[in-house]
This record gives sequence, structure tokens and C-alpha cells, in this order.
Amino acid sequence: MIFERVLGNVENTNVDGCHVEKVYLNNEEMLKRIIRVTSDHGNDYGISLSQGEKLRDGDILMNDGYNVVVVKFNSEDVLVIKPKDMNQMGKIAHYIGNKHLPAQFIDGEMIIQYDYVVEEDLRLRGIDFSRENKELKEAFKHVDFAHKH
Repeated sequence: MIFERVLGNVENTNVDGCHVEKVYLNNEEMLKRIIRVTSDHGNDYGISLSQGEKLRDGDILMNDGYNVVVVKFNSEDVLVIKPKDMNQMGKIAHYIGNKHLPAQFIDGEMIIQYDYVVEEDLRLRGIDFSRENKELKEAFKHVDFAHKH
């Protein structure tokens, strides 16, 4: 079976009473339009999305009223950076931006994929952070624009 579109998300769709089958994806797979996957029930599926459509944690690929196939984002090894104020946030954002690392901002925290060099630099700068295995809603993606240094 090939899924060609997202039917909704479990955040705003009632799937109570349905048999839920999960497809676990890593960050790179979440960014692809066309992939082959195996569910937690051992079923093989294809996903072929339209140009520009991206998967999110909880997306529903199939729902026949009894059975539901849901996308689950594997937890990521991340650095959760907790700036003490806007001044420090600006400096951290500038530093991370110069490294071209994608970031997510959730509840006043900056989240980036784990990077040993950044971890050591944050430690040396005395910036509050933690290394965590975190379930995220969206994949890390690089900004699509060109520039020169």
C-alpha cells in the first residue's frame, strides 16, 4: 500500500477505539517525500507525498474507521539550550546560526541536534543546557537559501 497524502493528525482527530499501527521515522526520513517504511506490526508501506509536503509526528496516513496508520518521530539526541535572557539568546542564536545548524524553539528553549563541538563550547561559555533524548513534533531542516561569507 502506498500513502499519497496526510489525512490529519492525532492531535485533532479522535482515534479512540481504533487499532493504531505506528510507522517510526528518524529525522532524515521525516524530511523525505518518498520513502519505504515498515510499521511496528511488520507491514511494509510506501509513502509518496506531494512536493513541499512534510511529515509531522502524529500524522495519519490511513484511517478506515477501524484501523489507523500513524507516523511517530523517533526521539532525537539533542541539546536543549536554556538562555537566561534575550541578550544571551541573541548571542547563542548568532553562534548557532554561524554554524548553519537547524534549531527549533519551544517554550523559551532552543533545541538543536546533538553536536559535540557545540556542547563543549556551551560548557566553556557557561551557558545552561542539557543533553536529552527528546520526542519532537517536527524534523530539523536546514533553511533553503544561499548566501556567501
